[in-house]
Amino acid sequence: MFFSIDPSDGVAIYDQIVRQVKFAIAEGTLRPGQLLPSVRQLSQQLAINPNTIARAYQQLQSDGVIETWRGRGLAVCAGATERCQELRRALITERLRFVLAEALHGGLQAGEIRAMVDRELGSLAGRVATVASPPQVAGPG
Repeated sequence: MFFSIDPSDGVAIYDQIVRQVKFAIAEGTLRPGQLLPSVRQLSQQLAINPNTIARAYQQLQSDGVIETWRGRGLAVCAGATERCQELRRALITERLRFVLAEALHGGLQAGEIRAMVDRELGSLAGRVATVASPPQVAGPG
């Protein structure tokens, strides 16, 4: 699993980690019983303060997505896949609702919004990495 952290995103770094773990579980990249990297490993990999990673892991435990396996580390809970699929749908629905309300408030008509969404979906198709995708390195040109 590859994390993509963007400090300028406007979303707290720990929340980006929480979302990406939940999305990875929803997508099946992380499966029930699978161990997560330790706080230390992930903080070194992402060059992020270990307290930030620990806070994300605490949130995931509170949400019932991961659990502590004594002597082994943190693992994905049984039943987490379905829970994370629901959470993913809810988060995306909330964000879409916000954007759609902004578009309607700005005076756009439903047909215009649909055309914009279709155009943007078409332009992104096959070009957006998922949580299972390795990070893309910019090439020449």
